[in-house]
Amino acid sequence: MKTLVTGGTGFVGRALVRRLTDRGHEVTVLSRSPQGEADPGSGVRFIQGDPARPGPWTEIAAQADTVINLAGESIFKRWTGEVKQGILESRLLTTRNVVKAMSSGASEGKTLLNASAVGYYGFRGDEDLDESSRPGDDFLARVTRRWEAEAVRAGEAGVRVVLMRFGVVLAKGGGALNRMLPLFRWGLGGRLGDGRQWFPWIHRLDLLRAAEFLLDRPEARGPFNFTAPVPVRNAELTKALGRAVKRPAIIPGPGFMINLVLGEFGSLLLEGQKALPRRLLDLGFEFQFKTMKQALADLVG
Repeated sequence: MKTLVTGGTGFVGRALVRRLTDRGHEVTVLSRSPQGEADPGSGVRFIQGDPARPGPWTEIAAQADTVINLAGESIFKRWTGEVKQGILESRLLTTRNVVKAMSSGASEGKTLLNASAVGYYGFRGDEDLDESSRPGDDFLARVTRRWEAEAVRAGEAGVRVVLMRFGVVLAKGGGALNRMLPLFRWGLGGRLGDGRQWFPWIHRLDLLRAAEFLLDRPEARGPFNFTAPVPVRNAELTKALGRAVKRPAIIPGPGFMINLVLGEFGSLLLEGQKALPRRLLDLGFEFQFKTMKQALADLVG
């Protein structure tokens, strides 16, 4: 199967590319920076290009059986007006270009797996949120709604569209866990704000397995929450991390300080979503890491 991956050199993309090539996919990775030649037998080739701009890469997208679109500017920074514009445009323009390329020829039988986020739901306290829940109206929710709307247009040309609404991805050597662990190992970890906010998370291995699972099921379409079936509150996460590294986790991060330092982005840390993977479970997907305890035993223990 010919597969194009945008964002394939990122934290999730690198691991997914390895997994796809192990399954025999012919993978092309689109990257803004030159990557050199892949190993001849690896089944991976790199092409340089900006997915937010049309270019020669769109011809490869048009010929691919599957496109996995993971590209988008990082949200983990203070949200100035310029940063917010970049977060929005990087997602909209990339997805628009991917959809246009996939729709340019015969599209029946093709699949688009498009990254998204549980930020779609906004901040809803203790409400259980599955894929049928209404969208929110904060900045990230508005971005995500527009992002998904661009992807869904591929369906008009017969492309099967799957929207992967990611929670916080946990893995060794990168992502959120890589930022949190040093503080906890130094005994400086603690809850954020009152600690009652939900933390929607997923082990990266389960994310990769879920993507494979949906690729293999032609009946799977629309949004899927990529989150573990047992969400935790921030205070529970804090205790679990402290136990995992055998350090006290008692130094809180006051909400007003987080808002002062991080501005609007701080709301992501002080509020959250109790997002549940209802549709994955209904299709019979089995998580390997259902609980935070299981995940941390694998990643930290």
